[in-house]
Amino acid sequence: MADLSCKIAGVTSPNPFWLASAPPTDKQYNVERAFEAGWGGVVWKTLGEAGPPVVNVSSRYGSVDYNGQRMIGFNNIELITDRPLQVNLDEIAAVKKAWPDRAMVVSLMVPCNEQAWKEILQRVEQTGCDAVELNFGCPHGMSERGMGAAVGQVPEYIRDVTGWCKTYTDLPVFVKLTPNISDIRQPARAAHEGGADAVSLINTINSIVSVDLDIMAPMPTVAGKGAHGGYCGPAVRPIALSMVSEIARDAQTQNLPISGIGGINHWHDAAEFIALGCGSVQVCTAAMRYGYRIIDDLVDGLNNWMDSKGYNSIEDFRGAAIPNVTDWQHLDLNYETIASIDEDKCIECGLCHIVCEDTSHQAIRASKDSDGKRSYTVIDDECVGCNLCELVCPVPDCISMVEVENGKPYLNWGGHPNNPMRGG
Repeated sequence: MADLSCKIAGVTSPNPFWLASAPPTDKQYNVERAFEAGWGGVVWKTLGEAGPPVVNVSSRYGSVDYNGQRMIGFNNIELITDRPLQVNLDEIAAVKKAWPDRAMVVSLMVPCNEQAWKEILQRVEQTGCDAVELNFGCPHGMSERGMGAAVGQVPEYIRDVTGWCKTYTDLPVFVKLTPNISDIRQPARAAHEGGADAVSLINTINSIVSVDLDIMAPMPTVAGKGAHGGYCGPAVRPIALSMVSEIARDAQTQNLPISGIGGINHWHDAAEFIALGCGSVQVCTAAMRYGYRIIDDLVDGLNNWMDSKGYNSIEDFRGAAIPNVTDWQHLDLNYETIASIDEDKCIECGLCHIVCEDTSHQAIRASKDSDGKRSYTVIDDECVGCNLCELVCPVPDCISMVEVENGKPYLNWGGHPNNPMRGG
């Protein structure tokens, strides 16, 4: 079988699946259960001491359900750990001693001053952990105190705090980035300038997932009131993949190790993050939805897929998709595809015709024979290859997109005669 062991920023683990900093990594009991189940590592739920005490609220979770599927999106208004710092540190040391082969990364968040970071780093080092992760991403509660996303949205703060941490500890420093920013490359560059050994992303997205129309308040509610929280789960994965790709192909950060986070629910999700350059992946919502045993499916699925592709290790395909990520202006404007319908697989639902007729290019003709059997035919001259029909079709491989051999040379927007900037 393929070797799933990974090494990122000097941190090793038997597989790339880590539990992210969150309720599943809040205490020794949880983490030991995770390691017994087979998880490769954890990022211990964020520690902090300086500043006002942490008091969590009840309720604190919200969910987006769709078409019978629970928790495709997950929202929380929970803060960092509300357990005493020394209790956490003692438990981290005990777990690391008992499980020396697993990655133990400790998430940290303290006020934005040098002394506070120096003091907590000195205490955390004594646990024997493998690395620290600076939480610059939490979008609620702690950001109102000048921490979390309040730091992560200001590149200069990221650079300075990362620099302090690199001064006061020899541990690898991961910087966890907030997605609540217009250009993810800027904080990544700042972390790199500060000496970060790796970045982790994405943290949660500002969100209100639903409104209770009986009490007219956002969910979850606390005594009839609600607040925005952090959004995660499968629904955020496309956003996370995009941001990871931006950092992976940015000339200023392309060699910066990445730990990928955001909606990893399946081995295929993890493979996508690794293909975009991630050295490890962090999971939270899936574990909270299905329990720790989901690790069996993640490990077995990734192993089987790698075996089928002939990959001996994750390094064999890590970053393989990056060269094929580009900007729209570089796409080939002369490349053409048209839809093709396999009539033997067609169940005559007509959905392809409906969506093309109502919302696209009227490129699918509907007909009915003398026996009342319906059929659908692509009008080649009208089809623009948008592939909407393929996406809505309920039958796998019934509709496919076929390349048109038009003999036209590659042409991008930069060379297009209608581009007013061409040649400029």
